[in-house]
Amino acid sequence: MKKAIVLNATSNETRIAILEDQALVELYVEQPEHERMVGDVYKGVVDNMVDAIQAAFVNIGLEQNGFLPFSDIGSQVHEFSTLAETVELPKKRQVKKGKGRPDRGKTRPRLKRGQEILVQVTKEPLATKGARLTTAVSIPGRFLVLVPHDNSIGVSKKIENQNERRRLRVLANSLRPKGFGLIIRTVAAGKDIKAIQSDLESLLKAWKQIEDKMRQPKGPKLLHKEMGVASSVIRDLFSLDIDQLVVDSRKHYGSIKKYLKDVAPGLLPRLELYREKRPVFDAFGIEDEITKSLSRKIWMKSGGHLIFDQTEAMVVVDVNSGRSVEHKDHEIHALKIDLEAAREIARQLRLRDVGGIVVIDFIDLKQPNDRKKVLNELKKELAKDRSASDILPMNDFGLVALTRKRVRPSLLYQFSEVCPRCGGVGRVVSKSSMLTQIERKIQQIKNETGRRKFLLRVPPDMLDYLTKGISSRIRRLMFKYLVTVQVVADTELGNENFILETADQKKEN
Repeated sequence: MKKAIVLNATSNETRIAILEDQALVELYVEQPEHERMVGDVYKGVVDNMVDAIQAAFVNIGLEQNGFLPFSDIGSQVHEFSTLAETVELPKKRQVKKGKGRPDRGKTRPRLKRGQEILVQVTKEPLATKGARLTTAVSIPGRFLVLVPHDNSIGVSKKIENQNERRRLRVLANSLRPKGFGLIIRTVAAGKDIKAIQSDLESLLKAWKQIEDKMRQPKGPKLLHKEMGVASSVIRDLFSLDIDQLVVDSRKHYGSIKKYLKDVAPGLLPRLELYREKRPVFDAFGIEDEITKSLSRKIWMKSGGHLIFDQTEAMVVVDVNSGRSVEHKDHEIHALKIDLEAAREIARQLRLRDVGGIVVIDFIDLKQPNDRKKVLNELKKELAKDRSASDILPMNDFGLVALTRKRVRPSLLYQFSEVCPRCGGVGRVVSKSSMLTQIERKIQQIKNETGRRKFLLRVPPDMLDYLTKGISSRIRRLMFKYLVTVQVVADTELGNENFILETADQKKEN
């Protein structure tokens, strides 16, 4: 499989595309107003502890408090406060019915409100949800991940050579400072002690700066900012399995070249500065793929198509045969489309960076073996994804449910805003329904006040609907209630709104 990274930088944003066999599979976007937060370390202040949801809410200086599950509060919290203890929550009554085990109670740390703790962002905030936090702070480098207040050594599972794994473990054990754990990253394979030691020294320096800032006046306060999207993608993803890194910015090209000279000089020949007049994303066909990724309908080569409906609770994907009529045998026809859909859905989930619950409605298959083939194809494609997924078997309705780990907002949230007209539901009140609302309001005001003269402000398209024709709708309404209504257009009103004023200009809406 041929892999490439394409970086496009403008004054407003930086975009990085990951291609596999010339197909776009991942897209990272960084904008000045939406900086990456995952990996940032804060001095947080405990605002509240909620036993019902097994979590603490921590003020880290943002509009929304961070969400810290009790399960993510490790022993590290003891290093920064003597107030943290462990307390047993009240036991629930044992349920007599059913085969499940009785609830034996849960433990949680006793943190006082106003207590300062060290936390790290593991998930970006989304909509009304604050950032997800953990007290298990770790600092990633090119070859190592430094884990303060830990004594373990881990080696990336992607390093499969057992001799190399043993070598790196021995090397890490000889370098590991007291009171720190180390995780060997995949790109450390084949590196000598000098390169790894240099990476460790820079990580220890970053940790020392965090400790120094922690001792400064009370928080909340940002202690450590994780590097931007462009730098982190180069650090984490640019390795020997990437055939090409194309950059259209001289500034980024220079900084990446300098970085690679220090940590991975063998990758320098794969770095390329794009000099053509045609935009780099157009040259690689990426712009069209981005447009498709924001579309509700995705056409497939077979003629079938996918419908993506994204809500706050989950994402629903519907597989349709569309124009595809190649096979007369329904089972063969459905299996072919479902297999292609499984591959495309896995790619779209990565590209759109969808997180949470996903439900897929495949075309019905009667044969159990065919269902298994579709499920295995979906699992195989999702195995290429760096975000973890859990998949349930296909049920009798042809539905497959899965969960995908969310780290950052999906492309839909990054590239779009809630529609000011419909409020995000995708539909607006019909004109006939609005006319009924206006009629009820006129009838109500007339009965309560006796007034018969009104000024009605409506959106421009509603004005045409009410006044068009000799026997217009507004004329019929006036005749019915024996009132006078002057209708004017108001461009500032949304499609669902109107303003009704009586003769003394008292507004009713």
